[in-house]
Amino acid sequence: MRQPVLRPGDVAVALELVLRPDEGYVPLARAVGISLGEAHNAVRRLGASGLLLPGLRRPNRSAILDFLSSGVRYAFPGALGPEAPGVPTAHAGPSLARTFRGARPLVWPSMGGTVRGDSLTPLYPGAPGTAARVPDLYELLTLVDALRVGRARERSRAAALIRTRLGLEEQ
Repeated sequence: MRQPVLRPGDVAVALELVLRPDEGYVPLARAVGISLGEAHNAVRRLGASGLLLPGLRRPNRSAILDFLSSGVRYAFPGALGPEAPGVPTAHAGPSLARTFRGARPLVWPSMGGTVRGDSLTPLYPGAPGTAARVPDLYELLTLVDALRVGRARERSRAAALIRTRLGLEEQ
């Protein structure tokens, strides 16, 4: 028996299931930008990891928050690169750009990108396409990038916003 291991794209699948918990596999695969088979495999791995509720295809929101807040930067560290045109992410993404105005932008390299900044390898290859295809998923992925590569203030703000998006308000 093989040990199930999460892949970076599985994070996007988990977030898409948070946004649209009743979504079928075909729209799930399209939204995330992966194949139908990979969507099935991602759901299987997410279930085995406890990021889905036992026996269901429903997100375990508190486990997802815990993983994103404490583990994603260690499991999937960000790889920074040279300046490039691309899609804004992390502190330059839609949720954090106003708060962290003066900072040099981070981008997922893309020839169709509208912003020039320091490049960050996307969490998975389909991430840049979510900006045009699925804006709410794109927003969450940029917050995940802030958790992966941001400074303490950026990580703290990103974690608070993700908590809200997951429906897990502070108690």
